[in-house]
Amino acid sequence: MMNAFAHIMRVFHDHAASDLFLTVGFPPAMRVEGSLMKITDSPLTDEDIDAIIASLLTESQQDDFSATMELNFVTIWEGIARLRVNVFRQMHHNALAIRRVITDIPTVEQLGLPDMISQLIMKKRGLILVVGQTGSGKSTTLAAMIGHRNQHGTGHIITIEDPIEFVHVHKNCIISQRDVGIDTYSYGMALKNALRQTPDVILIGEIRDRETMEHAIAFAETGHLCVSTLHSNNANQAIERILNFFPVEIHKQVLANLSFNVRGIISQRLVPNMNGKRIPAIEILLNEGVIRDYIHSGELHLLKEHMEKNSDIGMQTFDVCLLEYFKKGWITEDTALTEADSPSNMRLYIKQHTSQKKLSHGFDPKAMIFGTNNDF
Repeated sequence: MMNAFAHIMRVFHDHAASDLFLTVGFPPAMRVEGSLMKITDSPLTDEDIDAIIASLLTESQQDDFSATMELNFVTIWEGIARLRVNVFRQMHHNALAIRRVITDIPTVEQLGLPDMISQLIMKKRGLILVVGQTGSGKSTTLAAMIGHRNQHGTGHIITIEDPIEFVHVHKNCIISQRDVGIDTYSYGMALKNALRQTPDVILIGEIRDRETMEHAIAFAETGHLCVSTLHSNNANQAIERILNFFPVEIHKQVLANLSFNVRGIISQRLVPNMNGKRIPAIEILLNEGVIRDYIHSGELHLLKEHMEKNSDIGMQTFDVCLLEYFKKGWITEDTALTEADSPSNMRLYIKQHTSQKKLSHGFDPKAMIFGTNNDF
């Protein structure tokens, strides 16, 4: 089986896959560009899985797994890939989920992210949230932001993650990366001790509950820059989800805290480009001026309209971003319409753009009547 596992790992590496899944009764499978692909056609057996586990775990780790039926650890595969491994039980069988830990940090520019994101991560204090659904590239954007701060700023950056997906190297900043379950027992314990490590920037891998949210706000209030992710579709939903962490009777206080401390909310989703790859579509809310008042008063339904009117200061909606991608030829019209928050408005914007483009190329509307213009 070990020769077969070596083949699986080579295919995993050659395809630059992000995740590998090994479970009894199903062929080894990997995630490439967000899609699941089978590596072979042969379903794995208990013997296959147990042999792989035995090759990866030390005796001490095997004892821990036998006692808890859960195990997380990091390993290096033949010097070419750093892997975060989760060993677990399912339906009376052992299984593994393996994630590639990326050490080549992409830059903000390489990801095609707006300049405003580079400006936000250089702020001295406040709370920055990167929101989106699972698999929307939040962690990649966050890694690029931390990489930018590491390259262009100074100070101590602490990350608390579960798991660590990108490994940073010290440049102009000292970066302390803490892997929950490996470097610390829990998010709660790491968060309680974070300020004792005198950070300038604190990255929380994900805000999942009230306790973590309270820590994030407290870090911002005490003069630190805190960045984190949240599962939601946009800024409005992000704030609503935060409110749901707390009892209704203190929602006004929570909104006040957010209005004082949030610097920006970056919403992200991945859309297919013309080459079949996925690129980030970005929405940016900046907590400035009347936006702060809307958050404080809970008038969240007014946020998007104000974002649309203030693109000159760096805000943008998803639809504006998608329209720009369409104009640049990065995405198709179908993609723009499918991914738009308002397909009807997007259809109108695209029609206006197409008409303006034809006019700028000497398009004569009269030609349509006589059928002499074949482009329309």
